[in-house]
Amino acid sequence: MHHIVVNYQNKSLKKKLKEGRRSADSGPHFNELVPAMDGLEAATVDHFKAGMVLSGAGDALGYRGGTWEFNYVGPDIHQELRELGGLKKITVQLPEWPVSDDTVLHLATAEALITGKTEEKLLDEVAFCYVKGMKDMSGRAPGNTTIFNVNRLKPGEQGGYRVSYNNRGAGCGAAMRAMCIGLRYPNPDQLSSLVFVAVETGRMTHHQPIGYLGSVASALFASYAIQRRPLESWGVGLLEEACPIAKKVITDSGFAVEENLKDWDSFSKHWKRYLDLRGISDGKGPVTWPDPYGVAERDEAYKSFSLSGWGGSCGHDAPMIALDALLGAGSDWEELMNRAAFHGGDNDSTAVIACCCWGLLYGTKGVPKCNYSRLEYRDRLERCAEQLYTLSH
Repeated sequence: MHHIVVNYQNKSLKKKLKEGRRSADSGPHFNELVPAMDGLEAATVDHFKAGMVLSGAGDALGYRGGTWEFNYVGPDIHQELRELGGLKKITVQLPEWPVSDDTVLHLATAEALITGKTEEKLLDEVAFCYVKGMKDMSGRAPGNTTIFNVNRLKPGEQGGYRVSYNNRGAGCGAAMRAMCIGLRYPNPDQLSSLVFVAVETGRMTHHQPIGYLGSVASALFASYAIQRRPLESWGVGLLEEACPIAKKVITDSGFAVEENLKDWDSFSKHWKRYLDLRGISDGKGPVTWPDPYGVAERDEAYKSFSLSGWGGSCGHDAPMIALDALLGAGSDWEELMNRAAFHGGDNDSTAVIACCCWGLLYGTKGVPKCNYSRLEYRDRLERCAEQLYTLSH
């Protein structure tokens, strides 16, 4: 086992930071050796491309033109999958397998990031790209909260990327489009940049802590995948390293601070419960699994993680189910899809996150080419990946 040094007590956390960063003086200061995942080569541009493309493939597979996203019975989806000949027989292409709103808005985030803009100019560009992206929503089932708030963005105006606080903004719409932020800021010393951008872009539509902290989780997990950080430590890193910085971003912003702090603890409460359930609250494990934990059992587990009974539909449980799938699947693509995409919850949103992280970890090894070679917007996804790799390196 080799190690990477993760030093969070560095100068970049103690000054007003450029590239969309903010001071994190009150945040955590870690200086520790975090073991890297065994047997994985360092992330290359091909891993970045796999992350972006497989994210879209997972989205399209989970969505299936809306018929699987809105099928609430996981065993029924698996039966239909068998009737199609299994995952290896599915060619993901139009018209049956379009990407959903998840990938369209993930691309919007990525295409704003690759402009190289920073701080306020970056946030304005993201708002512009979200407004533009919403014109490409025919047949893609965008969420009501996203529709409502993108209509209120005013890119080009002072503070035009801000929307008011929303008690009902806890959905997964921010989480599903944030992974590319981790590709732009993949290094441990860029943590404050990552969190700042994830919070501020997340609350453009989902201005409630559960909503935009889901954005932080997705971005963070992508960066951890690039760092080869052990999966068992991702949840603890989210709570102990990223969330305190996110809180500082909110208080420093001076915008809707009181409302946000009032509801702040709900996200962490759900995550602490999950980490205890899986035996990884120490960041090490071993992971504790129910027995059995098949398709029907996962449906029930995912419901129990949720606020509404639709697993993966909120900011906390979409990345949570993605992590659960990654922990259970290892490097097995088909098993990942069984856990992350083919269930009775908001399956395209859990898959879009899980498959991005899986691609960053393992590339396209073991993935049937028919699952991604004809994917809608594949060229755009690959182009974004290449430019994010260049910017981050």
